[in-house]
Amino acid sequence: MATLRERAERHGPMTDAEAEWLAALAADWQIISDLSFADLVMWRRAGQTFVAIAQCRPSTGPTVHQDDVVGSFAPAGRVASLERAVSQMALVATREPRWDESYAVREDALPVVMNGEPIAVLTREVSQAASRSSSRLELNYKGAADDLLHMIVRGEFPTPAVGVGPRRGAPRVGDGMMRLDERGHVTYASPNALSCFHRLGVTGTLVGRSLPRVTSEVVAEEGTIDENLAMVVMGRAPWRTDLEANGGCLSMRAIPVTENGARTGALLLCRDVSELRRRERELITKDATIREIHHRVKNNLQTVAALLRLQSRRVEAPEAKEALAEAMRRVSTIALVHETLSGTLDELVNFDDLVTRSVRMVADVASSPDVRVKFVREGDFGLIAAPSASSLALVVTELVTNAVEHGFVGRESGTIWIRADRDGAHLRFVIADDGVGIATKPTGLGSQIVTTLVENELGGSLEWRAVDGGSEVEVRVTVEPLR
Repeated sequence: MATLRERAERHGPMTDAEAEWLAALAADWQIISDLSFADLVMWRRAGQTFVAIAQCRPSTGPTVHQDDVVGSFAPAGRVASLERAVSQMALVATREPRWDESYAVREDALPVVMNGEPIAVLTREVSQAASRSSSRLELNYKGAADDLLHMIVRGEFPTPAVGVGPRRGAPRVGDGMMRLDERGHVTYASPNALSCFHRLGVTGTLVGRSLPRVTSEVVAEEGTIDENLAMVVMGRAPWRTDLEANGGCLSMRAIPVTENGARTGALLLCRDVSELRRRERELITKDATIREIHHRVKNNLQTVAALLRLQSRRVEAPEAKEALAEAMRRVSTIALVHETLSGTLDELVNFDDLVTRSVRMVADVASSPDVRVKFVREGDFGLIAAPSASSLALVVTELVTNAVEHGFVGRESGTIWIRADRDGAHLRFVIADDGVGIATKPTGLGSQIVTTLVENELGGSLEWRAVDGGSEVEVRVTVEPLR
């Protein structure tokens, strides 16, 4: 899918600054479309005509264009009004509506100005198929839209270098809209906006009242207050903030209305996000609980490993010491998985980091002090979902341990390679060494554990084989796909 800049540059060059300005406008013009009950189309000059590079449909009224007009050229009869908007540097309203199929369309054209220069043309197209009564809500909606359109002509909208925060929970025109004067007094509040504030405990009308004073009274008994709240309710900064009081929560966004740099008022959008914030808090609590569980499981496993270590010091038989050491190592490997999960918000393990730590542990525990082992990593395991991580970690640890303990008998040094190749849910990895090699498939407890985990738990396969100058084992498994 082509970007706005790519569509525009098919018909002429565009600077980075122009592309950023138009992209910022297109990211925020749904507000104007909804306030105007109109379609918006952005046009860019293409030789002697204009080409549509972006389009927005209203969610508050019928659309003019049933089909997408992006990429189409302006009809000959409409080029003149687009040219006038550029030459006059002003909003140009058509005197007579045009007819599209069976209904009339009224169109306004205005230049999109950046640093005093027109870089595109915007048309506001309103369907006349159904007449609308001039209710107070509609008049204020259109008045607010006109304020923003004239700011576009003066190069004052969109506000440069200002983010509006995450889209999740962002207020829209239909959620609630208020118009403020330069002092922060409410000149109009839509019915939905009134309902939003009534849920916070505000009584009576808002028109004529100071919004900063109203909000300060509501939050007087609350604890923590967002430091941006005062700037938003005064309409001084184009920011977003949340207002929490009496068990409710409003998401609010202010859009200052300016004229030649002087603030004359503001448009404030609000949305009741009480249920959304409640669910988010529940998810945060759930995540914290899960992380705490992983942390406690890790601590318990480390305690078991410590007990095995103490027990191994009390036994004399070499076989018993070795068996306890192997059990301790396996428990410690599983503890590493839970330690990783306790530090993340999701149930995913950075398995490459886990392999590095596991290999370091194996090198410290299993290798002989007379043998220097070098580890070489190639490829990536990627993120592994928790249900597969513990089994896979044990498999890798057992295979590396087997290579360290049995591959370099009578040698002073050796190298072990860990090669991974991941394709979605399909994972293939090889543990290879340049040691003494193998004559037959290993049959020890570690090999039995690996075979059971790979074939039964991970639904995969493994193959042991001797190679020139060493041995290797190839494992193919299907891990739980990432969502």
